[in-house]
Amino acid sequence: MKLESVSDTASIPSMMSRSGGDALRASASCGVRIKGNMESFSQPGASSGKDVFSKRKVDKFDTRDLEWTEKIPECPVYCPTKEEFEDPLVYLQKIAPEASRYGICKIISPVSASVPAGIVLMKEKAGFKFTTRVQPLRLAEWDIDDRVTFFMSGRNYTFRDFEKMANKVFAHRYCSASCLPATYLEKEFWHEIACGKTETVEYACDVDGSAFSSSPGDPLGNSKWNLKNLSRLPKSILRLLGTAIPGVTDPMLYIGMLFSVFAWHVEDHYLYSINYHHCGASKTWYGIPGHAALKFEQVVREHVYSHDILSSDGEDGAFDVLLGKTTLFPPNILLEHDVPVYKAVQKPGEFIITFPRAYHAGFSHGFNCGEAVNFAIGDWFPLGAVASWRYALLNRVPLLPHEELLCKEAMLLYTSLELEDSDYSSADVVSHNRIKASFVKLMQFHHRARWSIMKSGACTGLLPNTNGTILCTLCKLDCYVAFLNCSCDLHPVCLRHDFSSLDFSCGRNHTLFLREDISDMEAVAKNYEKEDGILEEVRRQAHIGDDLYSYPLSVKFHCVPEDGYFPYCDLSFEFNAGTPAITQECSQEFSKSTNKYGIENFRPEYSEASISCAASTLCSFGDPVESFSASENVKVQADSNAGKLDPERLFEEGLHNKHGYSVSSLSHDDECLRNQKSNPRGLEVKPSVDEQSDDSDLEIFRVKRRSSVKVEKRVVNDAASSKYSEHQV
Repeated sequence: MKLESVSDTASIPSMMSRSGGDALRASASCGVRIKGNMESFSQPGASSGKDVFSKRKVDKFDTRDLEWTEKIPECPVYCPTKEEFEDPLVYLQKIAPEASRYGICKIISPVSASVPAGIVLMKEKAGFKFTTRVQPLRLAEWDIDDRVTFFMSGRNYTFRDFEKMANKVFAHRYCSASCLPATYLEKEFWHEIACGKTETVEYACDVDGSAFSSSPGDPLGNSKWNLKNLSRLPKSILRLLGTAIPGVTDPMLYIGMLFSVFAWHVEDHYLYSINYHHCGASKTWYGIPGHAALKFEQVVREHVYSHDILSSDGEDGAFDVLLGKTTLFPPNILLEHDVPVYKAVQKPGEFIITFPRAYHAGFSHGFNCGEAVNFAIGDWFPLGAVASWRYALLNRVPLLPHEELLCKEAMLLYTSLELEDSDYSSADVVSHNRIKASFVKLMQFHHRARWSIMKSGACTGLLPNTNGTILCTLCKLDCYVAFLNCSCDLHPVCLRHDFSSLDFSCGRNHTLFLREDISDMEAVAKNYEKEDGILEEVRRQAHIGDDLYSYPLSVKFHCVPEDGYFPYCDLSFEFNAGTPAITQECSQEFSKSTNKYGIENFRPEYSEASISCAASTLCSFGDPVESFSASENVKVQADSNAGKLDPERLFEEGLHNKHGYSVSSLSHDDECLRNQKSNPRGLEVKPSVDEQSDDSDLEIFRVKRRSSVKVEKRVVNDAASSKYSEHQV
């Protein structure tokens, strides 16, 4: 392998991402550029990159005896009929109570594609090419001096060219055209990782596109299991997002070769994931159940990572490093410390499902092509709240507006339950109860926080929140229901902080911003509480651990504190552009609610616009007031190593605005920052949007991995139908 050293390898360990996405962030100029023939990947060789790729003995990973590979049990395998296969989210909701206990499961599709993936990518998608990443095939000490980082290869391939290269490597090693036993290749992989001669492999991960055929005659491509359609299905929570997020709502391709690796990771926001194997050699997967996630992180913290690379001493230290998605270690460490591990061997025509908070990893047995996307159904909300809280503790920008999605889903659910008289399945009831309980916890939290803020005099004004969802400047949590802002409107803060200690340079005068329909939402939450089992579900969720609703105020919800608060005491208020006098009056009953519809006969009235379900994206307030504008056909400069756009970097580079926000596109050279005139309150500021833009506030949620993609913009006019138009993020 011929390598050109482009930068000092001593800086390589510091390149690992700490931004919450894929770790493939460092540009090609910061790593090594491949120049030789790709079949030389199977050959050892000295080079200036030897320190990066060379094998070294890592005592903490004992791979001399690989008999442990036979002790990992198989995950559940499901073989649905064509009738059961009709709707993926209905089927997955049905099997989730059993399958989620294993973290992963396999589904064998009863429907086959009539157009092969190779034909789709070579003919239906003319000009399709991709760039691979180089993966060092070795174990690491995982200390300050020795960590693994993946690099851009600098090589562009067509699908067919990569297949030829990958098959050459396989044939050179095994004198065979693949199809070797999975148990044999599993031992080969861990032996190669520890002490083999292969230094690197290539892997094309997070590639924009899909290999599902658009041909009207392809049965799989026309089914709801086409991953391009999954996020728009009626039970999909992500249908509420106004714009696509590549890799989250839109699928991405993963094209591998012998021993290509996907390292230990958990999905962003603890979402579900679904992976379809289009063609080629098998993949081996390892999965950890969601209920064992904290134990998994503890073992990694104590037996894999050295203390000097952890960002904190608590349990979030390992979580932070794992988010880099470059950590690989043999599962026998987990078995030795009683962490349950399950295995799957995925073949073409099979789906692998990973469940919320389920860590997973694996490798390829040879050339193959898979496709994956995230999704969420109602039972995801409790764990999604935990994920958002952990991001806040690490000060990471979220990809999804969790609070906004929850509020919109809960209000739509209330409307549908009132309008329909349907018999719901037991799985539907469980999903609905999770949504209702999560919403009740959220509204309880906000009511208690609002009461405390008003009582303490922490705010001097009350204004309607006309800004959609914004980011808290202290923890980056998304604020949809309410937030505090300072007198200069540059420091929005969520209600989860100790507002008595807020002390910004502009003074201690704070305005409380509330959604104008907050009384309607509280009325719905109160009605949910009356239903059988909801308060029990609230208490059950409380045992999951700290989440968005448990700090610092919600601990007071379950008792009668000395200050006289109890749930849903009346808060009389009027929105005023000035500094209104705020009064509060607690009573035993909620008889003086400001709900204009009345509590008992409440029916939310949705205009065509308000039911559009397009979840707005986060705004962040900053100084100076800036916005992005450029031709909609100009692409964002690709993050050359990650395949994902780093939202935290965008914020640092000026993606700030006061109360409104629009991003039509970003220029290739990141030179499209333009100043706007500031507005003291921002209430009249209307973001300038291009003709194809929706009413979302900020595109920061819209790009997970690739920064140069075509996305389908969605404005959902009702829960069952959508309109789409393409634009460039």
